[in-house]
Amino acid sequence: MDIVNSYLIGSATVAIYMTLLFILAVILKDNSIADIAWGPGFVLTAIIVMSYHGAFSAGNILVTALVAVWGVRLGTRIFRRNAGRGEDWRYRKWRQDWGRLFYLRSFLQVFMLQGVILLLNAAPVIIANSSPAGRPGVLTWTGTAVWLVGFIFESVGDVQLDRFVKNPSNRGKILDTGLWKFTRHPNYFGEVTMWWGIFIISLESPLGYIGIIGPAIITIMILFVSGVPMTERAMADDPLFRDYKKRTSVFIPWFPMKK
Repeated sequence: MDIVNSYLIGSATVAIYMTLLFILAVILKDNSIADIAWGPGFVLTAIIVMSYHGAFSAGNILVTALVAVWGVRLGTRIFRRNAGRGEDWRYRKWRQDWGRLFYLRSFLQVFMLQGVILLLNAAPVIIANSSPAGRPGVLTWTGTAVWLVGFIFESVGDVQLDRFVKNPSNRGKILDTGLWKFTRHPNYFGEVTMWWGIFIISLESPLGYIGIIGPAIITIMILFVSGVPMTERAMADDPLFRDYKKRTSVFIPWFPMKK
C-alpha cells in the first residue's frame, strides 16, 4: 500500500475538481456551488483512488458505496435547498468585503481551502482504498453498523427539519420532536458518527489508524468551529430555544430533562 501516491492522486483529483468548480462559480456568479459540491468531492476522490490502485475488493466497494450514499444525499439536499435562492448570504458578503481581491480570495479561501479540508477529512477513505482489502471482518461490519446509525440520524433529522420549516404554522416555534427531542443537533451527530464508522472500517487496512485524522477533524469542526457553535449563536436570543437548550442534550442523543 502506498499512501503517499494515494494522496498525490487524491490531491491532483481534488485540485482539478475545485479549479473547475471555481471557474463554474465565476461564470454563474455563485460561490454557493462549493457547498453543493462538498459531498460529491469525497465520492470522486474515493472512486479515483480505488481505481488507480485497482482495489475493487468487497471492502473497498463497501467503503466507496457508503461515501457515495452520504455524498450524493448531502449534495442533492443542498442543491434542492439552494434552488432559486441565488448566492448564499455568506458568499454575497464576501463578494462585497473582498472587493478587487474577490476572485483570488474565492479561489484560495473558498475552493482550495475546502479542497485541503476535504483531503484531510477523507483520510480513512483514501487509506482504505489504497490497497485491495481482504474479506470484510469484524471491524468492517462494526464500522458499517456505526455508519448506519449516523446515516439514520442525519437523514431522518434533515427530513424532520425540512418538514418543520416548510410548515407555515411552525414559524416562531422550535423543533423539539422526533430525533430533535433527544439532541439539539441530530444531523450533526449523524455526520460525525458516520465518519467514525468509516474510520473503524479503515482499520482493516494497513496503517488504517492514520485515518483517525479524518473523523477527528470533522468532530472538531462541527463541535467547536462551524456546525454547532454557529447554529447555537444564531438562536441564542430566542427564549423558546433557551428553554429547549435547558432540557435537551446539545449533541449526543439522550432523554430530555424534565422541567
